[in-house]
Amino acid sequence: MGNALRFLWGRCCAPATTDSQPLGPHGITADTVGVSVLAHDLLQFQITSQVPEGLSKHVRSSKKAQANWYKKLQEAWKEAKPPPKTAEEAARLVIETLKRHHKEDVEGLLTFYGLPLPHTLVDLSAGFPTSLPEGVKFELHTLPVDAKAVADGDTITVYVSTANARESSLVPQHVQLAAVQRADARALRNYAEADELHKRMVDSGYRVINVQNEEILARKYRIRLRGIDAPEGSMPYGKQAKEELVKLVQGKGLRVLVYGEDRYGRSVGDVYCNGIFVQELMLKKGLAWHYTAYDRRVELASWEKEARAKRVGLWASSNPEQPWEWRKNQREGR
Repeated sequence: MGNALRFLWGRCCAPATTDSQPLGPHGITADTVGVSVLAHDLLQFQITSQVPEGLSKHVRSSKKAQANWYKKLQEAWKEAKPPPKTAEEAARLVIETLKRHHKEDVEGLLTFYGLPLPHTLVDLSAGFPTSLPEGVKFELHTLPVDAKAVADGDTITVYVSTANARESSLVPQHVQLAAVQRADARALRNYAEADELHKRMVDSGYRVINVQNEEILARKYRIRLRGIDAPEGSMPYGKQAKEELVKLVQGKGLRVLVYGEDRYGRSVGDVYCNGIFVQELMLKKGLAWHYTAYDRRVELASWEKEARAKRVGLWASSNPEQPWEWRKNQREGR
């Protein structure tokens, strides 16, 4: 138990203050830092039998009752295989462990650590479909996604290895030649020529990406998440939508079912990350609208309705502005 908590504290725990992100009641921000501070406090409780200072400001029960919570949480953490790593996992552990306690106390404890409240947690459907849905033109398996490649809450730039059978047949001859010439130039340490050749490849929609010390020729795709429309960056919840998408896809390979292209040349598709249907998560967290003008799927409508009922994300506002109307007003200078 102690070792598991010490490991988590040592790996991701030291709470760092930043100028750009406000601190919560416990001097921490949300997400994984809250998990690490909870782990630290459980470890401290194991040593001192003392609950953290300041917790009583957020809960109504006595210090004796609080100590009972921490004993229960210690045991639950010990039995969890694996122990919580994300804010959602830690919140679920707290909620399940203390489910017989007062709702105000449970929510106060979660708030103290910057963890998600019960009504903001979402249950997701089964993962990738067993058969390709009607209308899918092809499937992409991407290389790990860079956080900088997430433009907003509904658009991602991805790269796909040309070793893929479909992609290998589509590489233009001049790109293939440039890749060979670049490798030769680098072998001769002629890095200026190699950089110029790589620029030509980038201009053609390709680039060489280093993955685990292996150079891979990859094709660039801009992906527009099918069926949802997230708030624009300068709109309320635009920043949160982008951050949620970054948190989900950063450093991971994606499976994308492509249905076609939009007028901006983006591939419109359903995106899956580690079995999670990305559009479902964004809708259920209230970070996107169902884009009914282009997609009539009933499940997307029901996921938006669920978020509306919980008043999570952008639905905390009684009348949030629709992003397509916002863009129209911007174009017309209103």
